[in-house]
Order: sequence, then C-alpha cells, then structure tokens
Amino acid sequence: QVQLVESGGGLVQAGGSLRLSCAASGSIFSINDMAWYRQAPGKQRDLVAAITSGGNTGYANSVKGRFTIARDNAKNTVYLQMNSLKPEDTAVYYCNAHIRPEDSRWFRYYWGQGTQVTVSS
Repeated sequence: QVQLVESGGGLVQAGGSLRLSCAASGSIFSINDMAWYRQAPGKQRDLVAAITSGGNTGYANSVKGRFTIARDNAKNTVYLQMNSLKPEDTAVYYCNAHIRPEDSRWFRYYWGQGTQVTVSS
C-alpha cells in the first residue's frame, strides 16, 4: 500500500521558520506532481505549493517569497520550507501526491494525514 507520511509541524513564533517533510512509501512505480495544501479551522483546504516531477514549481500568492517547495526524487520525498511565518499561516498542512502504484496501470492522488502548524503572534 502507498502511504504519505508528513513530519515537521509544530509551534513557532511569528517571523520564525519551519520545514515540513512528506515521504511516500510502499510499492510505488512512479510519482508525478507533489504538493502541499493547508486547511485552517472552518475553512476549505487550499493549495499552498506544488512541484512537478521535473522540478517546476507554483505557489499560492499568499506564500510567494516566503515558502519554498522542493523534492528529492530518489527518496520520494517533498519538502516545504516556510520562512517569515505569520499567524495566518496557522493550519493543518497536508501532503498530496499523484502516484502510480506498482500493481496498477493508473495514477491516483494520495493524501497524508496532516501535520499541525501553529504560528503565535
């Protein structure tokens, strides 16, 4: 079974930094895009940043210049470096990846369990 496991969340003061990691494991044939989403209490889940298998990236306007997404294809891992954090960045952060399992001809999207990021003012 394919799994995404996130780590790196926590509590940080405004202006601080955190680095999130998400490792894909299991019987994986190939991974396309990987992304980070976030969901604040009472709000919808929004895309934060995404990266293609070739390394092209995209960001939500609210995090441009502060967050950086990167991936290590050899480790099936995606990272989110978050700098200059603001209280409004507080949310549960979810990893998402478009993966083809070894026992399938098709790609599908997988989600991690989420990791809490809390930024205090």
